[in-house]
Amino acid sequence: MREGVILRCTTCKEENYIAKNDKRKDKIEVKKHCFKCNAHQVHKQKK
Repeated sequence: MREGVILRCTTCKEENYIAKNDKRKDKIEVKKHCFKCNAHQVHKQKK
């Protein structure tokens, strides 16, 4: 079952994106644009 998760910037800890992830899969880690840092940073799934 897919659930909505929040992606958080690893540098400034700003919560920028909402994504969907399967509960049985590993946590998401993607490189996306952070609006506060104004650069591409790694975003990880919030706990």
